[in-house]
Amino acid sequence: MNESGNELQKHAMDTWQVVKNRLGLITLCFILIFAAAAVLTYIMPRKYRGHVEMTIERITQDINVFDRNRGDSLAFTQEYIKTQFETITKPTTLYPVVETLDLVKRWELPSRQAALAKLRGNLETQSMLRSDFVSIDFYDQDPQLAADVANEVAKSYMAQRNSIETEKKQKALTVLQQQISDQEDLRRQAQVRSQEAKRKAGIVGDWMAGGGSSLNPGGEMRSEKDSMVISREQALLQADQDILSLEAQIGQLGPLSADELIARASGLKLDNSSLIGQTTKYQDLLVQREGMMNAGMGRKHPNVESLTSQIDTLKLQIDAEAKAHVMGLQGRLDGAKKLRASLQDYNDDAKKELMDMQSLYNEYKTAKDEVTYLEELLVKMRSRFFEEKAGLELVKSPATIYADAEPETKPAKPNVPLHLALGGVLGLMFGLGLAFFLEYMDTTVKSLDDVEQYLGVPVLAIVPKGVGVLHRASGFSPDAEAYRILRTNIEFNRQSANSNCISVVSGGAGEGKSTTMVNLAYVCAQGGYNVLLIDADLRRPSQHKHFDVSHTTGLTNYLTTDIQIEDVVMRTQVENLYFLPSGLLPADSAGLLNSQRMVDLIAEVKSRFDLVLIDSPPILGVSDASVLANEADMSIIVVQHRKLPRHMLLRVKQTVENVGGKVVGVVLNNVDLSSDVEYQYYTSYYTYYSPTNSPSDGPEGKKSRRRRIKTETTAPVFAEARPASSGGAGDLF
Repeated sequence: MNESGNELQKHAMDTWQVVKNRLGLITLCFILIFAAAAVLTYIMPRKYRGHVEMTIERITQDINVFDRNRGDSLAFTQEYIKTQFETITKPTTLYPVVETLDLVKRWELPSRQAALAKLRGNLETQSMLRSDFVSIDFYDQDPQLAADVANEVAKSYMAQRNSIETEKKQKALTVLQQQISDQEDLRRQAQVRSQEAKRKAGIVGDWMAGGGSSLNPGGEMRSEKDSMVISREQALLQADQDILSLEAQIGQLGPLSADELIARASGLKLDNSSLIGQTTKYQDLLVQREGMMNAGMGRKHPNVESLTSQIDTLKLQIDAEAKAHVMGLQGRLDGAKKLRASLQDYNDDAKKELMDMQSLYNEYKTAKDEVTYLEELLVKMRSRFFEEKAGLELVKSPATIYADAEPETKPAKPNVPLHLALGGVLGLMFGLGLAFFLEYMDTTVKSLDDVEQYLGVPVLAIVPKGVGVLHRASGFSPDAEAYRILRTNIEFNRQSANSNCISVVSGGAGEGKSTTMVNLAYVCAQGGYNVLLIDADLRRPSQHKHFDVSHTTGLTNYLTTDIQIEDVVMRTQVENLYFLPSGLLPADSAGLLNSQRMVDLIAEVKSRFDLVLIDSPPILGVSDASVLANEADMSIIVVQHRKLPRHMLLRVKQTVENVGGKVVGVVLNNVDLSSDVEYQYYTSYYTYYSPTNSPSDGPEGKKSRRRRIKTETTAPVFAEARPASSGGAGDLF
């Protein structure tokens, strides 16, 4: 949570920094656009507004015969209101306004299309959210015309919509009337089919021909013929039962002998009384004969023989009677079968006739139901037709006007406060956008992070904007603290005490390299170092101007002649600071600097001075600085804040390293502390301590901290630097 807050604060600070850096641009954009908005607002014509407020009614458009409550579903949706709202600005609505008010002539336009375009350009319509209210606004320089046009647009919309609604209903009624006519034709055809079916079925009114049968819609036909068929079905069933019974009796009696018949007579269900009586008498005679024989009479006894003779005679009679009975049963069976066959044939014919009658009845019933349905449909259609026809004569108003347009006394356009506010907001937004866009496109070095991220070397010092030559300033200068920080960082970045030759380079001209060099030399001399400043910029030398001396004799003289170093090195007004001017500018400066004499010079001055500072020309474009970077122990890159692109800065470092030089760090020069708050943390203590508060900053205190290169070396004696106007700057003491 804390990290997130710090990150947000950092982004806010970065944004505010961009605004501060580009405040002039933002202010300029704001002023220009605000002024343009003010001028445009002033020259715009004053227009008055005609304002109409009304509601759009939701009218059902379609005619529905079967569901009167449904209507057109679109009429009850917000899309319907939106569609009707958009029709207000359509040509079909606006052309009548052009014609009615004769706008072509009043506006002196060449055609009605041009008048329509102007009308639509000054017409504004608004629809209330979730409401049927709409407003119509028209703007014109004539307040009366503005009101007239707004009112006429509302009337034209209502008339146009009335016309459309009426035309739609008339077309729908025409179609409905044609459908009614078609339905009547269908009903007449259905009635004809119903009468024909009724005639074929023999139906008179609601009764069958011949009487006794009624029509039961939705059920089956019931008549006397139907009852007769049922009776025949029952008689046929009875015949089947009789046949089965006779066949059973014949099957029982046929195979029996007389003795078996007599023995089983009691168990048989015989409907022959004579046969039953004979069998009963036969049993009685047997009982009597058995009684006589039990009484002691023998078989030869006359009484016994008489009974035996009667028994035999009766037995023959029973057998004959049984055969006659069986023959009678067979005759009955044959008769029953014939009766059943006759009943079956008759019943089949009756069923066929009955089914034919049922088919005719069903055909009649279907035709009659169709007639009933068509009559009900016709009733609905006629009712709906006359209802819509009556409604057509009482057309509902498509809109209700709640506020007619009236001429206004004050112009509605332009809205001066709104235009000025929009101009100000637009100017501010454009300025901010342009500022951030330029900041995004700006690839120059803007922060310490840029240097360390792209070069991988530390920032040795941050030099504020407007720092001059320190040795010319009187009294305590807080800007000198930046160079003291640079001196301290150089001390701790040297690998050894012998690494005392430093080349100062820059990517391009005007980055403050020479000023940084002379101020660094001044601060180091103040700290007790014996410092030699060599102006090796043989293209455009400038160090001699800081000491007000001539550069006619100097480095080039030493490199091209056999004079001694004491003849060209000058003692400056600053204690411990010596200066070697550039000399006359040669034709081949790179070849001169890359000579053995230059190498010997650097070796000698390194042994005689605590610190040797070499001012070189810009490293990009010429090879002089590359030669010096190779011969020096280390190099410092001076970068002007917000000037050199990052990729160019990287090329500066690569150029130094490609020739064998070593970049120990970067001096970020000419930093505007008032616009870059970030650097105030690094420079806020420059003025905090004064010389009275820091006694250790005196010469003795500084001597205790510095590192001597050659403590045993005798202080050199060189020529004193004289003003350029005095001539011989190279004269010795």
